[in-house]
Amino acid sequence: MDPYGGRMNEISESEIPFPHRKGNLYNIQYFIQWEDEGVGPSKRHIEWIRRVYKHMTPYVSHSPRTAYLNYRDLDLGRNDNENTTYSQAARWGLKYYKNNFRRLAIVKGEVDPYNFFAFEQSIPPLTLNEGKRATQ
Repeated sequence: MDPYGGRMNEISESEIPFPHRKGNLYNIQYFIQWEDEGVGPSKRHIEWIRRVYKHMTPYVSHSPRTAYLNYRDLDLGRNDNENTTYSQAARWGLKYYKNNFRRLAIVKGEVDPYNFFAFEQSIPPLTLNEGKRATQ
């Protein structure tokens, strides 16, 4: 559990990419680790952590459920490949970045238009189209 509040409440959601500040008292990190090999143990452990998520649902943010990128949650969604569109990625990206997601995708389009730096939940590039921002 990471404590929030205090000075964090003074930073607006749009000032930096991480928007989950004002009104949040804590950030909870769920994780599980195992050394057993094979599909069976993996399934069992993943099902267990999903039950923990379900149990905690009434006590955490919702509509939408939010997340912190460095505590990656692939159940929220993931990029299918390097050609994931902004609209597709917005399903999970808005949970991490709220309204900052679009702005970050535009920056990604300027500095990494070919999406070289891609991973399961990387921000896809949103590029300019004839002087206008693409809306995909």
